[in-house]
Amino acid sequence: MTVEGLTKKIVVNCILLVGVAISIFPFYWLVVMSTNETSAIFAFPPKLTFGHYLMTNFHHVLDKSNFIRALFNTLFVAMISCVLQLFFNSLTGFTFAKFKFPGSSVLFFAMMATMMIPAQMLLVPQFIIIKEFGWLGSYKALIIPGMASAFGIFWIRQYALAIHDDLLEAARIDGCNKFGLYWNVALPILRPALAFLAITTFMGVWEDYLWPLIVLTDTSKFTLMLALQQLKSAHTADYSMVMTGTLMATLPLIIFFLLVSRQFIAGITEGAVKS
Repeated sequence: MTVEGLTKKIVVNCILLVGVAISIFPFYWLVVMSTNETSAIFAFPPKLTFGHYLMTNFHHVLDKSNFIRALFNTLFVAMISCVLQLFFNSLTGFTFAKFKFPGSSVLFFAMMATMMIPAQMLLVPQFIIIKEFGWLGSYKALIIPGMASAFGIFWIRQYALAIHDDLLEAARIDGCNKFGLYWNVALPILRPALAFLAITTFMGVWEDYLWPLIVLTDTSKFTLMLALQQLKSAHTADYSMVMTGTLMATLPLIIFFLLVSRQFIAGITEGAVKS
């Protein structure tokens, strides 16, 4: 390697390291503030070292909110929503990609047009529908409206277009019906796309605050975002306690991301090797 090439490589690596440090710093700051008192947040110069108040803040979080119940509520809603999204989006996306039926193009473009509607405009009609069905205050109000999404269907369809028709034809000759083509042929190939969709769906449900705030009325069914809001009082706020609650709510999300992202990367690598 020439001196110029080595210098260029060092510069690129330094830029990447700076970018990584900038990206990681907010999480590092969250951990630091979770281990300190609230006064450390307003200290100047700011305190960047770990303290000894993590367990104290942890107990305060449990005392001020029903955090454990909210954690299980969020896990339940996120997992069910994720499974439903993966099934319905993958089935619909594969159908749009590989099967032609009367009105399929019109139906697909009509579905895509819904992506241009701001989510805030859908809150009122969704709330009215949920109210008419008698689902207010139940988990169904959180799960059913998110069973499928236009983006998820579009994402799977674009990935499914790469599935060779000869492969599907060979499966038909072996006796596969249409659902068998989806289940036995398409799903293994769509694994990287499904992993990405699982990550985005799980994170979206986990971080959702507005919709649970609107439809949930029973505090025992509150999700994590609503439980974290309970940590803030009207006049004062223990920011170190809020930071600790945020850290506790973030860790399961990071664990899920690490588990699923491995499947995502493995699927991409497998496809690259085969090609």
